[in-house]
Amino acid sequence: MALHSFPRPALGPDEALLRVEMVGVCGTDVGVYRNKSYDATWPYPLILGHEIVGVVEEVGDTAARRHGVASGDRVTISTIVGCGFCRPCRTGRPVHCDSTRKYGLTVSCAGPPHLWGGMAEHLYVDPRAFVHRLAPTTPPEVGVLISAVLANGIRWVGTRVSIGDTVVVVGPGPQGLAGLIAAREAGASKVIVCGLARDRRRLELAREFGATDVLEADKDDPLELVRDLTRGAMAEVAMDASGSRAGARLSLDLVGKGGKVITPGLYGFDTEVPLILDKLVAKEITLHGVRSQDVDSVIAAVRVAESGRYPLEKMVTHRFPLERSADAIRLVAGEIPADDFVKAVVVP
Repeated sequence: MALHSFPRPALGPDEALLRVEMVGVCGTDVGVYRNKSYDATWPYPLILGHEIVGVVEEVGDTAARRHGVASGDRVTISTIVGCGFCRPCRTGRPVHCDSTRKYGLTVSCAGPPHLWGGMAEHLYVDPRAFVHRLAPTTPPEVGVLISAVLANGIRWVGTRVSIGDTVVVVGPGPQGLAGLIAAREAGASKVIVCGLARDRRRLELAREFGATDVLEADKDDPLELVRDLTRGAMAEVAMDASGSRAGARLSLDLVGKGGKVITPGLYGFDTEVPLILDKLVAKEITLHGVRSQDVDSVIAAVRVAESGRYPLEKMVTHRFPLERSADAIRLVAGEIPADDFVKAVVVP
């Protein structure tokens, strides 16, 4: 990674420019940094960063009316920009648009308007982008978690949980914690979060965010504990946010008959995860592969974040200046040791 300067884009009436306040670093950024392909060829050179909060610095008249924003407003922006015309876009699923553009991921900075990623001082707002105005009192540490982390959890988990369900979250990282919040908002009666002994700080946060029980899988037996807590019925929903083979396999055992298993974790696009599929058959488990957010889940995430019910700002534990963006990525990748690490952000 290297610092570069680009010309400030000249904006049309349906475009805008944000001054980036903070951008989150996630596992996908690690994959792009390492040139590890999931389902795309990364268009280098590019500006990383898709978990973005910023302030509107310049906005065209049409864009201001469309988004309901003005200069000086704090906003977050949806990662995905669909074409607007294909069947997935017209049915509210731009994540499946074949022509989708994603901030920080799929648009090179080689050509104008260049500024398609959050690890920069400014961000270009495309005419088809979705901008979400935040309350002026929303801290950047909360705003940076809305459009991807929390919105992902709401779309992945919140839409699949019914009132009274027991939900187990495997992996207490930022996405696991977001899944916990989404499950509580959807009416789950029990949310059990499974981590490891080294996840002490993350499991403490899980308690603060409403987990009814937490466990350390390297000390406790998750199956035995979930069986005891559910009187043998096991969970209705399990989410594997660990991104590990063991987590994926464990999730199949944690749900009961007719259960749902949600797998957002990126295991490696060329990595095979052995599963005993007879478990799906015997218990009639539904396996949900999920990725990214949609507009509705971002809108819901804004409301949840601004409710103040959860101290989301506590998730942000490590901050880096723009010139140390690569260090932030290495920290998330586990290459740099850090105590009580939960979430890293870059502050341009």
